[in-house]
Amino acid sequence: RSSDLAEVPVRAGQGTQSSRATISTAMASYKVWVSTGPFLLGGTRDNISITLVGSKGESVKRPLDNFGKDFLPGSNGEYHFVEKNNLGDLFLIRLYKERFGLLPEDNWYCSHITVEAPGGKIYSFPCYRWIEGYVTVELPEGTAKLLSDCNRIEVDQRKRELDIKQGIYRWKTYHSAFPKCIDISSLDEMNRNVKYSITKTASFGISGGQALLEVKLKGFAFNHSSWRSLSDIKRVFWTHKTKVSEYVCEHWREDSFFGCQFLNGIDPTLIWKCTKIPNNFPVTHNMVSPSLKGSTTLEDELQKGNIFIVDFKILDGIPANKINGQQQYIAAPLCLLYRTPSDEMIPLAIQLGQNPGPDNPIFLPTDDEWDWTLAKIWVRNSVFYIQEALTHFLRTHAFAEVFCIATIRELPMSHPLYKLLIPHTRYTLQINVLARTTLIGPGGTFDQTIGTGIAGLTELIKRDMESLSYTSLCLPDHLQSRGVESLSKYYYKEDGMKLWLAIESYVKSIVDYYYKSDDTVHNDVELQNWTEAIFHEGFLSRVETGIPSSLKTRTELIKFLTMVIFTCSAQHAAVNSGQFDFYSWMPNGPSTMRQPPPRAKGTATLEGILEILPNVATTTSIMVTAIVLSTEPGDMRPLGTFPDEHFTEEEPKRCIKAFQESLQQISEEIRQRNQSLELQYHYMDPKLVENSVSI
Repeated sequence: RSSDLAEVPVRAGQGTQSSRATISTAMASYKVWVSTGPFLLGGTRDNISITLVGSKGESVKRPLDNFGKDFLPGSNGEYHFVEKNNLGDLFLIRLYKERFGLLPEDNWYCSHITVEAPGGKIYSFPCYRWIEGYVTVELPEGTAKLLSDCNRIEVDQRKRELDIKQGIYRWKTYHSAFPKCIDISSLDEMNRNVKYSITKTASFGISGGQALLEVKLKGFAFNHSSWRSLSDIKRVFWTHKTKVSEYVCEHWREDSFFGCQFLNGIDPTLIWKCTKIPNNFPVTHNMVSPSLKGSTTLEDELQKGNIFIVDFKILDGIPANKINGQQQYIAAPLCLLYRTPSDEMIPLAIQLGQNPGPDNPIFLPTDDEWDWTLAKIWVRNSVFYIQEALTHFLRTHAFAEVFCIATIRELPMSHPLYKLLIPHTRYTLQINVLARTTLIGPGGTFDQTIGTGIAGLTELIKRDMESLSYTSLCLPDHLQSRGVESLSKYYYKEDGMKLWLAIESYVKSIVDYYYKSDDTVHNDVELQNWTEAIFHEGFLSRVETGIPSSLKTRTELIKFLTMVIFTCSAQHAAVNSGQFDFYSWMPNGPSTMRQPPPRAKGTATLEGILEILPNVATTTSIMVTAIVLSTEPGDMRPLGTFPDEHFTEEEPKRCIKAFQESLQQISEEIRQRNQSLELQYHYMDPKLVENSVSI
């Protein structure tokens, strides 16, 4: 290595007794540490070189080559070199990945680069991505900056970065009714930075493979017969059981459990307070008085705020699927519920169609047990459709993908909001590409096993997009608009609000640090481009939704960012993680119904219900899917876990620590509460909530 000192001849007569003398002129010495990710196959054999770019110039291109093998997985190589001149403040580095001899190209996961400049100042350059091919990669210095705070070198780098990313990550219209998605048709087209890790891929495949093998070995997978008895359904899985799935199997016919699921089940977003009985649902006091049990009346309970409703009118007229050539059927029920003095939520009445009349009876708890059971099954079937198509796929997966693409395309790595949001986009593109190819694509799970099929799914999403509101995506507003903000034993609400407020506090601390005024928000061109992209590409420029197309104040920004992070993490966990728990007992959430809704009372029997419910093969296919989608594969990063240090300054690190402490407290509170519950609600425990939509 070159010395840090260079000897320069001194001219005669310049203050020394000798005719020749030397002085020491210090040159600029730099240390570079290169961190390689600790992942299987994360290292590389390729040649890696570096250039430092500072306020006073650029370094020469320096090979990063120590004795022995460099860039092993988990390694942190140290390199030294000397420049003739001090480069000043460092703004970015360039990494060159080039061929080594005749060996084939070798991908490399670069975690981060650290540089010590003359005088001891440390600069960090986060990377946290795979570098594929023979390329030159620019990494900006890690301090988060708004565009208005950047110098010309940084501005130009940001533009180059966004140009490259916008060329790679392009929008595509999957269907005119859907939010736009990534322009990728198969996993083979994806670059490694948005693919599952090897660990997650293996775990994902194993969970589905084991479940599928079990049902095939038992002869269920290709059996298109009806179930002979309810008890036979228990034979599908002997090894896949949870405490909740066992509870559901034992209690699914109980009215109190049926009602409880609208608060703490797989879709706790459907229940609304009812202040007036709808004209198309002519329930009278005499019908429900046995369930009210006391001197009270239906009108009194309406006035007290104890009557609630779930209205599936969005399903009215949705085209039903054909499965194996057999016509399936869809209802559009209305369900009236009552909060009892003991805080139980019980059903009072169910009407299976939107138009009242003699052939559309109102079913009551006092009816024959199988009439009432069948009416509740139809409601649970409707919950399945709404939960899978809208609450789960559209309102978490599809919107999370929009947030992900907009973040990658419109925010450069050095933008503070990129650093804030990028952990909440991890693996979202892969799981959604998989969903489009295996679940909602032609011949996929929706076509083969679900009563709406793809045509019905598409119409449902079209209708929901037309009625969607910003309010419905923001938990505090949505709870208030539904009139359920004060409901007790509503653990989705309780846990969700704790997480919303924790995320909001974290977001506020970051926003307040980087945006000193509302004008800073309004004038952030990159932020406005990001917001406009979400509005245009994700919400199809529908002004009536209330989704902002621009953000003018810090308050608006904080709310919007909180909604984005909450949707990608807590909300997805709430409507995804319990799928096996609540659907593995098929009668509690049938994926389709093979006969039309009853048009009269007194016709239902257990044998008839078994002919209406999904057949054996359909049931087992849905169960396998539920196992895969409910089982978080390996390589999970719980909410608030950020091993990739995109933020390098101390203040955002302090904000992250405070967020993590808040989440720890929430987790402890949830676990302590659950100890006293027979049916525990754990789906929003921060330790079980993934940072992003990744499954």
